[in-house]
Amino acid sequence: MDSTVGALIGLLVSIFLIIKKVSPAYSLILGALIGGLAGGFSLEEVVVSMTEGVKDVSSAVLRILTAGVLSGVLIKTGAAMTISNAIIRFWGEKRVYLALAFATMLLCAVGVFIDVAVITVAPVALSIGRRLGIPTPQLLLVMIGGGKSGNIISPNPNTIIAAENFGADLPSVMFANIIPAIIGLLFTVFVIARFFPVKPCKVHTDEEEMGNDDGLPSLWSSLVAPVVTIFLLALRPLCGITVDPLVALPAGGLCGLICMRQWKNALPSIEFGLQKMSVIAVLLIGTGTIAGVIKDSTLKDYILAMLDHVSMGKDMIAPISGILMSAATASTTAGATLASASFADTILAVGVSSIWGAAMVNAGSTVLDHLPHGSFFHATGGVCDLTFRDRLKLIPYETLIGAVLTLFSIIMYWICR
Repeated sequence: MDSTVGALIGLLVSIFLIIKKVSPAYSLILGALIGGLAGGFSLEEVVVSMTEGVKDVSSAVLRILTAGVLSGVLIKTGAAMTISNAIIRFWGEKRVYLALAFATMLLCAVGVFIDVAVITVAPVALSIGRRLGIPTPQLLLVMIGGGKSGNIISPNPNTIIAAENFGADLPSVMFANIIPAIIGLLFTVFVIARFFPVKPCKVHTDEEEMGNDDGLPSLWSSLVAPVVTIFLLALRPLCGITVDPLVALPAGGLCGLICMRQWKNALPSIEFGLQKMSVIAVLLIGTGTIAGVIKDSTLKDYILAMLDHVSMGKDMIAPISGILMSAATASTTAGATLASASFADTILAVGVSSIWGAAMVNAGSTVLDHLPHGSFFHATGGVCDLTFRDRLKLIPYETLIGAVLTLFSIIMYWICR
């Protein structure tokens, strides 16, 4: 059997097992094994492909584990809640869509996972929604749009992995998608939110606080962790001084702890961040196994032939691979990992720079990362108490937001190349 067919069988097996609630990591490992054998590889060759795939993501796994320090500090100290409350109060209820989208975008952009960012902003959003009579699905859609926009310019695992696999500078990859991120934010607020079909919702006349700041750190001290992190990452493009994300992300988190005078919470914050990142690290190991099988298959050759057949440039393999792999895994992180690990060499060979290859893969991975066989779909629907059917109704709009981010990432690549 052709190795391409085998790779596709492996992906389908993984998706089926994930939908059946089997551990995503084990689903991907088993899918890689079945896909490799179905593609004509010997058992020994399949194991070699799988282990080589894990080796390709090992450095990214290390950086992601250290990124848990920053993420844990922002969440456990209440800094993320302080930042989101401040943004919403600054914009006011008249600009509630912009406030919610920007709050979620900023949290993602400074290194908070998109699902955690939505969960952080959701209580504030739901409170405002009850006062103003805004339906919950519309509020969630706005937060997701802001989160997706922030996710393509963040030091989150998807960006780290894409940059790592392409051998690109992380701050440069983050910076490349700034304009698409801004356009995605505006598209969410002024197009999606305005034209999303909603049913009338009862307005609550009683006053409710959008968020209780008691016990939370001040805004200025809350901003220290992300500001220090961004400053350290920016030293390379600005001054030629390289500070690896492995150092910059935990250093920013520790500086934030000191400035918030919450050093007593250092160990709980680090442990919390490590727990969150460990889940992703294990997922990446599983993703690496199937990425290795895909990389050794002829799947990329078929995709190139398909692009030639429809008269599209071969440089479009970057965003298309991100889209396809995010659909297969229902995850931005896993999608970016699969796409960049499997197709980076091919994308670079056709003349796309490492920075723009990583940036377009990263943007493409936001298009279908919200499908029901992934955790993001359920986590965001659960925090807003949406039924499965109501959560499904958001998928076309989420896909459209991801498509706009990808489209403008492609446009910026064409302008800048």
